[in-house]
Amino acid sequence: MSNVKKAVIKMQDGGSINLELYPDVAPITVDNFLKLAGEGFYNGVTFHRVVPGFVIQGGDPTGTGMGGPGWTIKGEFASNGVKNDIKHVRGVLSMARTMDPNSAGSQFFIMVGDAPHLDGDYAAFGRVTNGMDCVDKIVEDNARGVTAVIRTIKVK
Repeated sequence: MSNVKKAVIKMQDGGSINLELYPDVAPITVDNFLKLAGEGFYNGVTFHRVVPGFVIQGGDPTGTGMGGPGWTIKGEFASNGVKNDIKHVRGVLSMARTMDPNSAGSQFFIMVGDAPHLDGDYAAFGRVTNGMDCVDKIVEDNARGVTAVIRTIKVK
């Protein structure tokens, strides 16, 4: 992938998750994520859904799993008519959505484990290049009742 964008999720506890984003694969998704990050939309938002061995999910300003930015984007994945060969393996960044394939807005998830059943049905658009230790810590902390808070997402 030639046109790679970079971003970093800075956590309130000081941890960092470095990301590579792939606009050649999912241009609408990457543009939307970078727009929201650039506007400070994600500042103070939690990883509200943590499923050990599966995902950590964030990007909902309400923290309930029901919130978003007030708009939705086209789902860039195979079952929705868009070529996207990124597999949902540990470290991959993808968009959360409802049953509607075009319902993603701001919520995203990072794969903690591999989930091939998501391949072709969710818009994977990047991966963690450094900071999976931070992702694993979010899972561990959640088990102790600690909710991880995003301080900011910066575009590099």
